[in-house]
Amino acid sequence: MGQGRNDQDRIRLDGGVATELHRAGIPMTPPWWTTRALLSDARRRVLKGVHERFLAAGADVVTANTFRCNLRTLQAAGLEDAGLGWMVHAAVGVALAARNAAGSPRTRVVASVAPVADAYRPDLVPDDDTLRAEHRWLATELSRAGVDTVLVETMNTAREARIALAEALAVGATAWVSFVCGDDARLLSGEPLADAARAVEADGAAAVLVNCTDPDRTEECLRVLRAAVSGPIGAYPNLEDRTRGGPVDALPPLLEPKAFGDLTARWCGEYGLTLVGGCCGTTPEHLAAMSDRLGA
Repeated sequence: MGQGRNDQDRIRLDGGVATELHRAGIPMTPPWWTTRALLSDARRRVLKGVHERFLAAGADVVTANTFRCNLRTLQAAGLEDAGLGWMVHAAVGVALAARNAAGSPRTRVVASVAPVADAYRPDLVPDDDTLRAEHRWLATELSRAGVDTVLVETMNTAREARIALAEALAVGATAWVSFVCGDDARLLSGEPLADAARAVEADGAAAVLVNCTDPDRTEECLRVLRAAVSGPIGAYPNLEDRTRGGPVDALPPLLEPKAFGDLTARWCGEYGLTLVGGCCGTTPEHLAAMSDRLGA
């Protein structure tokens, strides 16, 4: 059954920033990953254009390109001597510029906070003290950059999600928490999503979501989330078919834009989503189709 949510309260997230950067010719390779888009004025203009296209497609949110602006990634890239915080501020600055260019009063800048090691390797999650130190550093820099909403995303363990959430709340930010899941509505660590969701909601998450999970598994997770938590929930599924070989930008998406729009509209009706958008492989065309189905 639908949850009776007012459509005016719904927040439409953006899409796959990394996918669009890769399509624009910026390689997604270690150790830089998406932070490579911050290394020159020309590349920052490309990033700003990606943000602007998602906003033009109907997104209410600009997700700052801070997914890989964490300590260990920047240190692996050899930036110790040049300082590290400037990358965070550059990413937020580009997002703010895109929002200002769009001129929409509804648009908010949200900062991405990812696992400090690898989003798909729960076995690499470090000890609690290391997690606290690294997430505290990023949360502090985001606060200094003027971010007041943080998206703790693609979390593969409840332990890291709760620590990242605590550090975001400690600097006064509003925080949404999103998990990446596998089969049977379980985190990649094997923990039940229901338990992880209840834990972060109790800790103070303003919303609980699922992301970077294929559409079928995402729907299974939404049934669990709706039953497990009392507050806002959301989803932004992965549309990349990772079972196929070849360059990511050459692969057809799991869903074409119209099908994506139909699916997300149904999810909003059946599960009462407060936040909805797309993760990897979600283009501005997908967002436009979703926005058309959801209405103004």
